[in-house]
Amino acid sequence: MQKFDNLGVEIAFTTLGNPVNPAILLIHGFGSTHANNWVEPGWADFLVEAGFFVVMFDNRGHGQSYKLYQADDYDVDKMAQDASRLMEYLDIGQFDVLGYSMGARISAFLALQIPTKVRRLILGGLGDNIITGTPEVEEIAAGLLAENLSDVSDKIGRMFRIFAEHTGADRKALAACIMSPRRVMTKAEVLQIKQPCLVAIGSVDDVAGDGNALANMMHDGEFLEIPKRDHMRATGDKVFKLGVAKFLA
Repeated sequence: MQKFDNLGVEIAFTTLGNPVNPAILLIHGFGSTHANNWVEPGWADFLVEAGFFVVMFDNRGHGQSYKLYQADDYDVDKMAQDASRLMEYLDIGQFDVLGYSMGARISAFLALQIPTKVRRLILGGLGDNIITGTPEVEEIAAGLLAENLSDVSDKIGRMFRIFAEHTGADRKALAACIMSPRRVMTKAEVLQIKQPCLVAIGSVDDVAGDGNALANMMHDGEFLEIPKRDHMRATGDKVFKLGVAKFLA
């Protein structure tokens, strides 16, 4: 992977496809990496075949990017700035954005930060929790920091602990990330997102919140339900991919 420095934080990134094609930035979810979220489920190849220049990176604290251990280092505006400055570094003017879960939250704030650069927005695995807040952050952090998985009884805490172990993540960095100041987006801010936006959530996702409610709240939003998929299994689903392809056509 290539790397660039954003105010002392080294961000690892990679690109795929022809740089003359329209660009799309992919922002992965909490505890994941660009490879887990976008390469392994087939998203990167799918979007290249659809005619896009794909830009992917590991969020700070994740994958091959720099690890930080203070909650304030994971403020959503700082994480969105990592994304915007990466696109500046690559000299990409306008681009679409696809984010999943935490990556969708970052994507929404990115659209507010640089509205003239973000063309279209896809929020996967995130509904109205962007307004109401993410539940069980303390349970997730406790699950990540527990000495053993057997010590974790909370359902959501266990889910993220298992995922972190699967990806080989730095669990202390992830705990700092999940305990960051959880600034929610106000309804007024949601209405400031003028770009066309697709909200896509699994029908049995118990983490994301209400996707239809968020889409209806937006200036130009639409909702895609991914049948029989929970928060983890919706990521690479065919219905999700085809819905995104239709939205971006």
